[in-house]
Amino acid sequence: MSFLKWALLSVVSIVLCQCAGSSGGSIGGPPNMGGPTVEQRSEKIANEQTGDFYYGRRYYVNKTRFWGYLRKPRQSADQAKLVLFDERSKYAPDRKSESGPPGARYGYDNNYEYRISGNYTGKEAYDPNSDQFLPVFRLTNYQLVETSPGWLFSPNDHYDQNRFTLMKN
Repeated sequence: MSFLKWALLSVVSIVLCQCAGSSGGSIGGPPNMGGPTVEQRSEKIANEQTGDFYYGRRYYVNKTRFWGYLRKPRQSADQAKLVLFDERSKYAPDRKSESGPPGARYGYDNNYEYRISGNYTGKEAYDPNSDQFLPVFRLTNYQLVETSPGWLFSPNDHYDQNRFTLMKN
């Protein structure tokens, strides 16, 4: 093997290893979401209000159309589903212009936690920018719970608004 081929193969291998590395459901960099300890999060979830609703965590990535993760009360984020919203009954909380001022544009509420009412339609839809078929959830209402809940799957989570980095193991 020539030196040039060997060097190119080495560089590609290093890049692929760095991209594929995952710790606690996150990829792409050091933890940057902050939040409680694992024990504190577990205690909070164990004591959550229950009812006929879901807890939703908004997850915004540029150019994608999924809304975020939904889970039943007292379930961990590991059981959450990434969903697309059917907004025929109610618009999503961040239904704003994509070119509006910071804090008042689509995706401004990334990582906000909501109580979400509605139901799964039983259908899936394709989000071409994330290349995923996702369940469709018909939103009927929402209530803001918290604006800074911290990490989603693990204290090691890394958020990047330009890349899909928050996923379940």
